[in-house]
Amino acid sequence: MKFPASVLASVFLFVAETTAALSLSSTYRSGGDRMWQALTLLFSLLPCALVQLTLLFVHRDLSRDRPLVLLLHLLQLGPLFRCFEVFCIYFQSSNNEEPYVSITKKRQMPKNGLSEEIEKEVGQAEGKLITHRSAFSRASVIQAFLGSAPQLTLQLYISIMQQDVTVGRSLLMTISLLSIVYGALRCNILAIKIKYDEYEVKVKPLSYVCIFLWRSFEIATRVVVLVLFTSVLKTWVVVIILINFFSFFLYPWILFWCSGSPFPENIEKALSRVGTTIVLCFLTLYWYQHVLPDLISKSHNCWYQLLVYYMMRFIENAILLLLWYLFKTDIYMYVCAPLLVLQLLVGYYTAILFMLLFYQFFHPCKKLFSSSVSEGFQRWLRCFCWACRRQKPCEPIGKSDLQSSRDRDETPSSSKTSPEPSQFSNTENLCSA
Repeated sequence: MKFPASVLASVFLFVAETTAALSLSSTYRSGGDRMWQALTLLFSLLPCALVQLTLLFVHRDLSRDRPLVLLLHLLQLGPLFRCFEVFCIYFQSSNNEEPYVSITKKRQMPKNGLSEEIEKEVGQAEGKLITHRSAFSRASVIQAFLGSAPQLTLQLYISIMQQDVTVGRSLLMTISLLSIVYGALRCNILAIKIKYDEYEVKVKPLSYVCIFLWRSFEIATRVVVLVLFTSVLKTWVVVIILINFFSFFLYPWILFWCSGSPFPENIEKALSRVGTTIVLCFLTLYWYQHVLPDLISKSHNCWYQLLVYYMMRFIENAILLLLWYLFKTDIYMYVCAPLLVLQLLVGYYTAILFMLLFYQFFHPCKKLFSSSVSEGFQRWLRCFCWACRRQKPCEPIGKSDLQSSRDRDETPSSSKTSPEPSQFSNTENLCSA
């Protein structure tokens, strides 16, 4: 049975970020910054409430008679109680025999083109731990993208406007960044396990490290670019955020309508058609922007879709930085703007490199890919070289056509001038006679 390290990490980030936000809000209050205090508390308490609801919804505690658990969730102590419950189950599982064991069937990763199906026994204790891990993973994602992301953006904006970074603010920004990166990491792992549900997916430590570096560079540079753009063009940033949000929100629904698939009916027995639609909308928001290409694509080679997506993001970041450079104010007087732009673009490019590195070497299901990243780049390079070679022979052909046309133009003139020497020879003969 695996040690519940993910539960411990989720609870640590939850407690640390909430404590740092409450401490910083008291500092804003003592300094008279009521607006910053209100926004800091909003981005701290709102995800806390959503995390409590998520844990209650996953464990179905609303339909069971557990008043103490409901009271602890109302007091915002639900994650701490759940963590204590997880470790009690973990340490007691080695002493007690399982009276009931369920069997799950998974396929192993193919070796030499062959894939075997294996059976695995799952006891009651391990099943409970799996449920707890799933609940905390979803809670971490909600905390990251509905609390930590706006919190990090707000504190970085305050630091730029006040041209000062205090210890409490830097601590909160660091914890918020770690929370966002951890939430994005959980999104990637969950997407892989959902897409390859029939296989036994084993994620190695180097895979976690590669995803962590990929998401760290991506999120850090993206937040800095948006904050810099907001500091000079406050109105337009709302338009950009709404365009991004609705485009990624509607993209999976457009694909669903174009596919002609029937509307799912039995997601939950207690849900009506309207309730099912609401749940699917929340799921779309849940996977917003981070794992949609991994889940929507039916092929196993989804890395090229992510590459196209990140190249579009790279171009968008370059345009936003260019607008910031053109409209920057006096608060950036002592900032080397070209160097900052270069650092941010290189940082986002580094994120793309780590993403490609993950799909080339560290993806847990890379054996199922029909082509790797290196093979794809080799194909693109061959196509590019073939196109270049095809254009080169056209140039001498064009030159020969021009030369032949010039020769045709010169031939009539030469025929006209050629009789002149013959006339001169005839006159000489007459003179001699």
